[in-house]
Amino acid sequence: MTTPAIVARVLVDSPLPQLDRLFDYAIPASMAEQVAPGIRVKVPLRSAGRIADGIVIELAPEGKYAGILSELESVVSTVRVLAPEVWALARRVSERAAGSANDVVRLAVPKRQVRVEKAWLAGIDASPEAPVPVVPANDPDYAAGRIEEAIASGSRLAVDAVPRVVELPGFPFAGSPAGGRWVGRWATTMAAAATQALAKGGSAILAVPDYRDQEQLVAALQAVLPPERIVHLDARQSNPDRYRAHLACLSGAPLVIVGNRSVVYAPAANLQLIAIWDDGDPLHGEPLSPYVHARDAALVRQELQQCSLWFVGHARSTEVERLVELGFLEVLSPERTRFPRVVPTAQQPAQDRFAAMARIPSTAWREARTALESGPVLVQVARPGFAPRLSCTDCRQSARCRKCDGPLGTRTARSIAACTWCGVPAADWSCGTCGGARLTLVGQGSVRTADELGRAFPGARVIVADGEHPILHVDATPALVVATRGAEPIAAGGYRAVLLLDGERMLARESLRIGEDCLRWWANAAALAAAGAPVILVGVGGALASAMATWRPAAYAASELADRRRLRFPPAVRVATVTGSADAVEKALSSVTELAGTDILGPVDTEDGVRAIVRFDYGRGGEVASALRAEVIRAATARRKRVPATPGSVTLPTLRIRFDDTEPFIE
Repeated sequence: MTTPAIVARVLVDSPLPQLDRLFDYAIPASMAEQVAPGIRVKVPLRSAGRIADGIVIELAPEGKYAGILSELESVVSTVRVLAPEVWALARRVSERAAGSANDVVRLAVPKRQVRVEKAWLAGIDASPEAPVPVVPANDPDYAAGRIEEAIASGSRLAVDAVPRVVELPGFPFAGSPAGGRWVGRWATTMAAAATQALAKGGSAILAVPDYRDQEQLVAALQAVLPPERIVHLDARQSNPDRYRAHLACLSGAPLVIVGNRSVVYAPAANLQLIAIWDDGDPLHGEPLSPYVHARDAALVRQELQQCSLWFVGHARSTEVERLVELGFLEVLSPERTRFPRVVPTAQQPAQDRFAAMARIPSTAWREARTALESGPVLVQVARPGFAPRLSCTDCRQSARCRKCDGPLGTRTARSIAACTWCGVPAADWSCGTCGGARLTLVGQGSVRTADELGRAFPGARVIVADGEHPILHVDATPALVVATRGAEPIAAGGYRAVLLLDGERMLARESLRIGEDCLRWWANAAALAAAGAPVILVGVGGALASAMATWRPAAYAASELADRRRLRFPPAVRVATVTGSADAVEKALSSVTELAGTDILGPVDTEDGVRAIVRFDYGRGGEVASALRAEVIRAATARRKRVPATPGSVTLPTLRIRFDDTEPFIE
């Protein structure tokens, strides 16, 4: 009996959608012992007339192809950089989003760094494994044993985070920083869950929006785990560091892997837990094709690997609320905790002279003045800079950039006006409406607010924290900390008062998610307050103010979801935006028109051609994605036939599909 010939099935690295499939290649005898699933290879690609990079996905018996297969050109590396479970995830999420698995693999597998790889291979057998500490995962704010039970049973949870800051105990492991660090209570909750996953002999993946959150979470982990068990996978890392971390994840040892949105694609041995902090943050949305949100990738991975899945936050997104109402997620709420004392206050003319200087209500000024006697006070504002916007003094029309038509603004009181989009200075500006040449400041940025608060609180220390002034921590000495949303530092012991300004300005942005976004920004800031400290919400009323005052953000998410069900807005239904030439969009829409449970909005003209929105029920997602993906391939191949490609050029599709994009929906 003869042994069947073995072929390598290779995913070729190409942006062309028609090449998003596996190609069979013969394995030369000289490479037979090197070729394995997950390794990097080079292969001939006849359609492009070149040698292409690829990854071996699997080895399979020779198929029914009667011709002669091309052989692998070379083996680039014998390291299995693409784990089987990561490939299965990439394939599944790309099909769900009508995209290419290749695009997902590029996010999951960093570029090869030869020196890093050689060093890793040289030391892989000699490096001892640090013992996994068995750390009790009991959390005093949640039911006894609930965290262990959730990890052991693979539960899917929506976790209501405890809204306060805590001081970490001394760091017990060598090489860890000194104690005395303050972090959000949510970070210690996620660290407790991760330690329980490691105690079971498995790994945990923890995803956070940005480096500020990652710094808190890593500090919480370092308080209970040795450094060898914590791996960072962050977009801010250099290419060698990112590749080194990826190789560490391939070692097979139980690890806690911390990073931003792409960390959900990290290889993890015996995955026990995926936890995402603040899933409503837009930084969890992937800006690259196929635009899969970290939350959706985590849901697919949990289905494939049957691990525990946690969505942790102070405020609940409508997507998570929908899963809770379906019974897919259980709710884990703290049994006992003190919620922030939120006081909604109307934006009324200040009665006090100093409050008028700061343009804040007298109540807010008095609370801040009292709090400054004992410690720092947080003031949250909407925008950075001095004046976010400028207008013509004569006609009050918004001043626009002559180059890109973006709004003009200033960074400081004395800086020259410049475009906030492209940065071009507005020298010799004149109004396009009335011809006026004088500009008036409109709005208050973080710098202008800090300047006014400095006059309203004579002698007080003022600290500005925003994108240009990144500050992660402040001490317990009295200070006014003026921060933009999401840039608030952690204060030792918590802030003695929190002022949430610019509420009306934040709510004025046209977006489907603006209500839940504002609630999330305010809740995250309020959670930084010390126990019993007042949180003053200025200029906001209605359901949002009620949700903050009673600390019931989940009730607001449920109400918001009910409204969207009536309107057939996401996440009550799924959506796909179809953008491209008029002919391509029309053909794509015709492929889904007859599917039950779908309806189409548009098309409308845009800068990129025309755009239409397809709304469909979740049960129709596979059919819609398959039909639209076929149209993307058809549009790409049709264009290629009409326009001969020049040597070395890449022909991209004329049709773009983006699933679960809520930006086209405005209120």
